[in-house]
Amino acid sequence: MNMSVLTVNKDNFDSVKNSEKTVLLDFYADWCGPCRMVSPLVDEIAEENPQYLIGKVNVDKEPELAQRFQVLSIPTLVVLKNGQPVNQSVGAKPKAQILAMLER
Repeated sequence: MNMSVLTVNKDNFDSVKNSEKTVLLDFYADWCGPCRMVSPLVDEIAEENPQYLIGKVNVDKEPELAQRFQVLSIPTLVVLKNGQPVNQSVGAKPKAQILAMLER
């Protein structure tokens, strides 16, 4: 995991949610195949776009956060603006689609 991606958990979630930046949360699990396809794309987006706060949430370790966003299947990507979810998608997506979610 690179430095520009934050591991999000219930302890730091409030500071992530209250970020001035647009936030992308990647809900994943280590055993999930499609998550492993999305993960390097999320890492790239984080490296190339410092204007966003990018975080990953391991649903096995953070079930409360997964529940809070009604994450039923993974990978789920959630975009937050001003602490509110503005966009959510389920399943592996190409990088361009993930970026488009952030730019709305």
